[in-house]
Amino acid sequence: MKSRLLLPALLPVFLVLATLNAGGYRYGASDQAFYQPAVVEKLHPELYPRDSSLIAAQAKLTLYDEVVAGLVRTTGQSVPLTFAVLYVLSLVLVATGAWLVARQLFLTTWGAVAFLAAMTLRHAIARSGTNTLEGYFHPRQVAFGLGLIAVGMFLRGRLVPVAVLVLIAGLFHPTAALWFAVWLAAAAMILDARARRWIALAAIPTTIGALWAFTAGPLAGRLGVMDDEWLALLGTKEYLFPLDWPPYAWTLNLGYLVVVWVFYQLRQRAGLVAAPERALILGSASLAACFAVALITQAMHITLSFQLQPARLFLIFDFLATLYIVWALAEMPARRAPVVVAVILVMASLARGGAVLASGRPFFRMDLPADDWTRVMAWARTTDVGSAWLADPLHATVHGTSVRVAGERDVFVEAIKDAALGIYDRDIAQRTDQRFRAIKDFHLLTKEQVTSLAREYDLEYFVTPYPFDLPVAFESGPLRVYRLR
Repeated sequence: MKSRLLLPALLPVFLVLATLNAGGYRYGASDQAFYQPAVVEKLHPELYPRDSSLIAAQAKLTLYDEVVAGLVRTTGQSVPLTFAVLYVLSLVLVATGAWLVARQLFLTTWGAVAFLAAMTLRHAIARSGTNTLEGYFHPRQVAFGLGLIAVGMFLRGRLVPVAVLVLIAGLFHPTAALWFAVWLAAAAMILDARARRWIALAAIPTTIGALWAFTAGPLAGRLGVMDDEWLALLGTKEYLFPLDWPPYAWTLNLGYLVVVWVFYQLRQRAGLVAAPERALILGSASLAACFAVALITQAMHITLSFQLQPARLFLIFDFLATLYIVWALAEMPARRAPVVVAVILVMASLARGGAVLASGRPFFRMDLPADDWTRVMAWARTTDVGSAWLADPLHATVHGTSVRVAGERDVFVEAIKDAALGIYDRDIAQRTDQRFRAIKDFHLLTKEQVTSLAREYDLEYFVTPYPFDLPVAFESGPLRVYRLR
């Protein structure tokens, strides 16, 4: 089969293995506790009158919600279907980018196939709060895929598409796109004198834009100091604080740099390194420099250095390390066995992913699961638009999806994601902490405490598996919805 036809043939296999290794596709899971309501609010602004400021804490920093809401309006498709399509698209982008890079750097087609198989093996980046693959639509995956395609274009010397792809990536996930922009701009300056002139010219409007953003725009105040109380409120989000990493996290993350440099040197000695690859590897030092600067500014408690979540740039170093390790296994001189390596990696991915199906988890769930929680939330969507609900603060973890996602209603607090949104706004961090403390012992709440909270925070409904002497509005299985006024 011709090389240009091989990727389309491999894509279905990649999609299946990547989805299985991510635990199957689930709509409304994990970080979608923010990303789904952000889109739904753009489509129906009346749905979150109380939680709009919380959603806006992050949403105002990105165009993701506007872009996806625009897709929903334009296509006329539902949010769940749109998210499913975007999930598949994100994997196609990641596979395409990985293939383009491997075909430039590997000598054999089977080596590239082996690398594509390795990319299906989902794993976490230590203490970064991120994974190489997610089992739900995450805009970071779209940005990462576009960034990898940009790397493939860079290796082909096509710098204009590189810039365009990184700009599009920024529409979906600004910080993921930022790391690619820093890396590829540095690499372009190393590779091409003309690129240095264009980047120098672009620095003028970029500087003006940055000055506006940090003084009067969406980033205003973010060069200030994050006080001790705010930092304490974010203490559960360990991925924000690389200065507190344990030894294993430092070893794993800095180990990527060692692996990349060692195998780069081996490729160079073998005469396999062309100018674009050299520029990419030397340019990646800019990311290491960004991380070092972030450590210094975090020690100074500069707000932006936490909000950029710099530990996540190690996702790029993980990609490079995986690329070089697969090359070493499949194509390093005296080890030329790319077919064997490809087969082993495919079988490993299949075995690991097969365990997901064996566990009974669905392979691809485009909508919410048919359970008591979903039935309660379906009822919530039919009643009192703009109503506020009281639920277990860990309800998204317990039931797999949040009130804001499944019920499209305001909720008193959703401890996990609300705490993460506190990164971007001190008031939101305080609000989340205060509300979580108020119902931390949810199973011990009394009728008097519940009614007191309802009066203080203007709550209309209370969902719980515990019996209360309150009027029941709806029930499904052990879950009851009590009317609070």
